[in-house]
Amino acid sequence: MQLANDPAGILARLAELRAADAPTHGGHVLSYVYDSGLAELDELAAAAIRAVQPVNGLDPTTFTSVAVMEGEVVGFARDLLGGDSDVVGSVTTGGTESCLLAVKTARDLWNASSASATGRPRLLAPVTVHAAFQKAAHYFGLELDLVPVGQDGRVDAATIISRLGPDVALVVVSAPSYPHAALDPIAKVAAAAQAAGIPCHVDACIGGWVLPFWTGLPAWDFRVPGVTSVSADLHKFGYAPKGVSVLLQRGRDRQRAQFFATTRWPGYPVVNPTMLGSKSAGALAAGWAITHALGRDGLAALAQSCERATSALIDVIGSIEGLRVVGDPVGPLIAVATDATAEASAQVDPHHWADQVRAHGWLLQLQPGLAQSDGTVLPHTTHLTITPVTEGVLPELSAALVTAADEVRGIPAVSPADVLGALPAGFALPSGPIDSETALAILAGIGLVSTESGGLPDRMAPFLALVSALPAPLTERLLTELIARVVEPR
Repeated sequence: MQLANDPAGILARLAELRAADAPTHGGHVLSYVYDSGLAELDELAAAAIRAVQPVNGLDPTTFTSVAVMEGEVVGFARDLLGGDSDVVGSVTTGGTESCLLAVKTARDLWNASSASATGRPRLLAPVTVHAAFQKAAHYFGLELDLVPVGQDGRVDAATIISRLGPDVALVVVSAPSYPHAALDPIAKVAAAAQAAGIPCHVDACIGGWVLPFWTGLPAWDFRVPGVTSVSADLHKFGYAPKGVSVLLQRGRDRQRAQFFATTRWPGYPVVNPTMLGSKSAGALAAGWAITHALGRDGLAALAQSCERATSALIDVIGSIEGLRVVGDPVGPLIAVATDATAEASAQVDPHHWADQVRAHGWLLQLQPGLAQSDGTVLPHTTHLTITPVTEGVLPELSAALVTAADEVRGIPAVSPADVLGALPAGFALPSGPIDSETALAILAGIGLVSTESGGLPDRMAPFLALVSALPAPLTERLLTELIARVVEPR
């Protein structure tokens, strides 16, 4: 059989497409990607993926390599995270799946208990908990109870504990939280949850493979009594390709509730420990190979590089007039806000700053402000994720951060009213559901997309201002339209 198109031409087209992507190596993107700086790890991961390319991870009894690799990855993670022989787990396709499964397990066990007589189960967590838990509550029908945090991103343990009750199926704390890099009060919350008979999940998706080597931290993993499950992503600071994560559960009976199994159809018996049935073994194989290549000592060395670079960047940002680091970051994450104590002419808006840093070749992540349920408002920030490769580019990155701040100092934050003023005269924002064409018209009117090309603007500060100011259902609908349009056929 002759192929319809030449493979070399196809790969050339792929290379052309990849050239338009944000750079995944070199430290210029301070979110989304986790660059170890070790080219040999990339080559090892690629070779491992190729070796298992045709394997179906659905059935580890047929493809026994899957069983061996998963068992060794889970064992490595269990040892790293303070677990004993009672801790078992699964490899998942990423942090979101790990979080979904932790919630699904808790819901099913709660439904099977006498507590279910009280009504709908509740998921209790700080407002800074990863959005994957909002997705889990939505998918699995739990009431989401989010506890406000302070301006430093820290949550008060007593406030969480005061909201424990028989209807709580799961309480979730973070190690650390993504938005502000705050280490939640895990020991206090877990102890109170244990006393109340409530499971406690530690979301260490971003911290699980780096915090074990961070300086001066209290116990936050399975060493803490009352912690019943932990999620930790290998495709973050385990430096594996996406997507691969680990969900560990304390107790085999608990972990078995995570599974779905059925023999009630005329096909093969179905037993799925995770959300997917058929699945690639590629990311598992890559993560397995990398854990063997690095070991604890290799992970520790990379974590120490992250810690040195994080400390250096905190000092750099702290020296920039008009900006401030939010709270006391734990792990290789930093949130940056305006220093409201500075004179208005000296203040630096973090979103203008991020957009300007991008003009210098570095990508930071803009985070909107948030009005919390108690009326307090968390300021809008810019997020930086630091990886081992960051240490090698510190001089250039630091210069860009300082220069960009100088270039936007004194420019006020974007006013949502100004952005809305770009809409056609007489146009009223809808108060109810909207269709795709209306959503596109709004996006085009505020300059976020072109109705013809679907392209994005260079500066995102105006849209982030709207995210903070408009009703959440509307901004969520606009974001849905934005992402859907970006990937529609041209």
